[in-house]
Amino acid sequence: MFVSEAFAQTAGGAAGGGSEILISVLPFIAVFAIMYFLIIRPQRSTMKKREDMLKNIRRGDTVITGGGIVARVTKVLDNGELEVQISDQVRVRVVQSMVTEVRVKGEPAAANSK
Repeated sequence: MFVSEAFAQTAGGAAGGGSEILISVLPFIAVFAIMYFLIIRPQRSTMKKREDMLKNIRRGDTVITGGGIVARVTKVLDNGELEVQISDQVRVRVVQSMVTEVRVKGEPAAANSK
């Protein structure tokens, strides 16, 4: 059998336990702080910008839906829906949360760089 030596605990180990706990918890606090500033805070900022964008949709704005349809807003309904015109005589209702981009009246589409 293998025999290992047993080492006695120091008498100051019980009194200095608070600092040892702090040292062992400190890396978790540091990781949380880094995650907050690199992930959580920017995501909240992005969500707030999107919410403001959807709240400020007006009649006449050009929008792009999640499906890639470019349409002009003809009516903003109270129940979170929009009536959009996708062709000369074609109007459809779109759920407002499915809008991915809002182009203000008169803002041209980006030119293709080919």
